[in-house]
Amino acid sequence: MVDLGGVLRADDAIVCGQASAEPQTLLEALVAQRAELSGCRLFLGAHYSGIVQPRHADHLRLASYGGIGRNRSLSDAGVLDVLRVPYSQLAPLIRSGQIGADVLMVQVSPPNARGEYSLGLAADYLIPALDVCRAIVAEVNDQVPWTHAERVLRATDFDLVIETSRPPARPRHRAPGTLEAAIGRHAAAFVPEGATLEFGVGALPEAVCPYLAERTGLRVHSGTVGDGVAALAGKGAIVHIDCAMLIGTSVVFEFARDNALVRLRSSEHTHGADVLARLERFVAVSSAVEVDLAGQVNSEIAGGSYVGAIGGAPDFVAAANRSPGGVSLVLIPATRLVSRLSAPATLPASEAGVVVTEIGAADLRGCDGRERARRLRGIASAHSAI
Repeated sequence: MVDLGGVLRADDAIVCGQASAEPQTLLEALVAQRAELSGCRLFLGAHYSGIVQPRHADHLRLASYGGIGRNRSLSDAGVLDVLRVPYSQLAPLIRSGQIGADVLMVQVSPPNARGEYSLGLAADYLIPALDVCRAIVAEVNDQVPWTHAERVLRATDFDLVIETSRPPARPRHRAPGTLEAAIGRHAAAFVPEGATLEFGVGALPEAVCPYLAERTGLRVHSGTVGDGVAALAGKGAIVHIDCAMLIGTSVVFEFARDNALVRLRSSEHTHGADVLARLERFVAVSSAVEVDLAGQVNSEIAGGSYVGAIGGAPDFVAAANRSPGGVSLVLIPATRLVSRLSAPATLPASEAGVVVTEIGAADLRGCDGRERARRLRGIASAHSAI
């Protein structure tokens, strides 16, 4: 196993690649050597591999921006510090040192013919971390595609390098069913020709993609891109993709391999207010834990457990609401419409757009409170808590 002691110091702040960009072998080494590196702080992001477990908090201090993936068990155990901030704030917090980034642990692709290593599956807040870190530890994974990212790296950039061959981490997959299909079909009706789309994490936002195959000139400007977007692009409906990271299976990974249609960008670009303000016909497609009769959205906590995140929702929803021809779509099963939220609101009622369930869609724009409640009840299940 790789020895991290020559690069990491006790009490270092570590930022690592997240989701499918997790450097899994490096994480395994870190938790194995945590006693020698006691006091290190690890910023996880979304954590799918499950390598970091609650017992590892005996020597490591763990933080993230939410409970996505295996982070839920860390949060439930009381060992995860959750930063309740919009995604657009992560890069400034890293640059200012409020999220420490002494060492960056990153998964990269093998180099191309020019000796350039690609960030592969995520650029997002790794790019600001590259700018401020003391050391870069790289896991070169030959199962990671070379992609067109905002930044390329060379061997001289790395303070420690290991080579691996293992499938990238991925969320647990559940095939979409009739509920997801119905929600996706209702949501697709609000997507105009030539729209620029953002897709939140999860099965519901991706369920819209099959119903957009007849559209033309679509663009994607998103925090994440998955298999559904790859399939839609394969049908010729999408002309350009800017995203912070790829999350999915080999379908999206192979689609993005050396594909100039796909650009991996820093979260400062994908979530930046100045960039988002220039987008026309911008459609933000999000999911939620629950929505109340005022149009408030909880995307973070279910049953007292941290399962989601604030994420990019405030950034993208605000931009969609202000975009000429744009719209914010919140997708949710009809049973999750409630009279009152069970947790703090991720999105306030003032940003309510269109709420979509398998029963239909409720356009809340321009409605007073009484009309909002009436429309939401119209798309609620008989089993909804309203």
